[in-house]
Amino acid sequence: MRLLTATIILLLFASLGEANIYRYVDSSGRVHFTDVPTNTTFQFYRGEGESVGLASLIKYYAQRFHLDAALVKAMIKVESDFNPRVVSMKGAQGLMQLMPATAREVGVSDPFDPGQNIFGGTCYMRQMLDTFDSNLDQALAAYNAGPSVVQRYGGIPPYDETQNYVLRVKKYQAYYQQFTDQTD
Repeated sequence: MRLLTATIILLLFASLGEANIYRYVDSSGRVHFTDVPTNTTFQFYRGEGESVGLASLIKYYAQRFHLDAALVKAMIKVESDFNPRVVSMKGAQGLMQLMPATAREVGVSDPFDPGQNIFGGTCYMRQMLDTFDSNLDQALAAYNAGPSVVQRYGGIPPYDETQNYVLRVKKYQAYYQQFTDQTD
């Protein structure tokens, strides 16, 4: 009887940890959830029965947008120091400090939701890398100062904030590449 009970409990917890929950927000603002996405509008939300930490979200969205997870961690460290509720003086919000217009552009309705914010930030960073032919320095500068500024200057603009941002992100990226299981 003990063996049977232990087996049932083990199977129950194993099945809870394996299922993922996906969601999307339709044009009328309704949120839809499923464990079996039927189309590409559904995005990974969280693992069922588990508390999804930042490391899981970072890894998931880094893979989805073909980014180095250490880069995403570094950007979050520099942007918000892993504080999902932070708002900059310029109005950037959340972990990856999305400006409201950028958040809307990439489909983020709640920039303070870590999953949505990391989705939006990684999606936008992928756009910047594609725009600047995978030049990491220019993509980071564009993430910080805007792509039009980087295009106008033909590279990293002569702004102390942007130049320091690029250097700091790359420093933390190198650090996180040594410790792939850490998020801060």
